[in-house]
Amino acid sequence: MSKYKALFLDIDGTILRPDHTIQSSTFEAIKQVKEQGIKVFIATGRPLHEISEIKNKLEVNSCIGYNGAYATYQGKEVYNRPIDPNLVQHFIDTAASHDEDLVLYRSDVTLLTNLDKEYVKNFIDYFDLKQTQLYQPEDRDKILGLTIMNVADEHLDDYHADETFLSEVNVDGLRDSYDLIQKRTNKGEAVKYILEALNIKPEEAIAFGDGLNDRELVSSVAHGFAMGNADPGLFEYAKYKTTSVEDNGIFNGLKQLGLVK
Repeated sequence: MSKYKALFLDIDGTILRPDHTIQSSTFEAIKQVKEQGIKVFIATGRPLHEISEIKNKLEVNSCIGYNGAYATYQGKEVYNRPIDPNLVQHFIDTAASHDEDLVLYRSDVTLLTNLDKEYVKNFIDYFDLKQTQLYQPEDRDKILGLTIMNVADEHLDDYHADETFLSEVNVDGLRDSYDLIQKRTNKGEAVKYILEALNIKPEEAIAFGDGLNDRELVSSVAHGFAMGNADPGLFEYAKYKTTSVEDNGIFNGLKQLGLVK
């Protein structure tokens, strides 16, 4: 039995390459760690209702989604932390004042403030969002995650709120989009909750990420990895650095720990 008990993996830029494919070494790495009794979790900014295909391919059914606002263990809800409705309204109003747009994630559908603009269509296409509809005011208290699209640099400060920070989407062509990260609700807080619930110590857990929305994720466990393609700001939060998502990053990281061969 391995001394490690849990593995948390981001999706975009960590599991998924830019062309949306998964390296065979990643499948092999997940297979080998599962054979050692290690529990594997996906930990993503994406809505969980949009990642069924990835979950099925990897045969992983425990997930953290919406940048840490919601989590499941073996398919059952274990954690649910919606964004403060007043904060949601602040972002709605700010985006409207700049003619910018938002993606807002409910547990069952992805909401957008506009469906027609070209950059909105590009965002939908890149993340292969299938369940989308226009945001309505009555959705305000059900929002688990939020992304601002096509943000002008001079507008970033206008989105500031004391309890949040913005994390640039670490995807070529979408770097003017930013995830809203709550300081008290993020991937790392969800990981801590899950580890405590499962009686797993941080030193028995491993995590991989590539974006600034992964800084709490990789620092919440004793064995945090930044991918070789990571945002440079992530490296100070991770204990280890591995190769890029294009170069067997997950496999090579787990190999450093002696978990795969």
